[in-house]
Amino acid sequence: MAYENYQEIVGVIQNIRRADSCCNQLIELRAEGEIVQFTVTSDTKIIEDVRLRKGMRIAAFYDTSLPVPAIYPPRYHAELITALRGNQNVTLKYFNEDLVSEDNSLRLNISPLTNMVTLNGQRFTCSPQNMELLVYYTNTTFSIPAMTTPQKIIVMCSI
Repeated sequence: MAYENYQEIVGVIQNIRRADSCCNQLIELRAEGEIVQFTVTSDTKIIEDVRLRKGMRIAAFYDTSLPVPAIYPPRYHAELITALRGNQNVTLKYFNEDLVSEDNSLRLNISPLTNMVTLNGQRFTCSPQNMELLVYYTNTTFSIPAMTTPQKIIVMCSI
């Protein structure tokens, strides 16, 4: 699966309610002072299957190639959601053989403490080079590209 069209929005859940069916939810997220809505369906991948709650800080990813209704607040279909802790950041990008993101915004320095797993939570023991990665990190350098030692990497293995 290609994730190059995925865009993230980070914010705090303000409200969760039933959407158009009992199997779908509508999440209101406060992101940078604005309200954004996400529809969560049975197809939405929730990392580590956490139960979403009001007040939780999350990153929600949507596919920019899909149509979006022209309403306010904006409403997107959530493809992927992950909970964030403290000042944690997350990015979903392709990283090359030097572990530099495709857009040259981030370089990874893998440490023995970096937890590397697959999307279904299994340990990943190979090199994450030339792969789509969901990277959790806190501090970065001010260099270009910024460098970080990730806390966790989820390898988005293609089938």
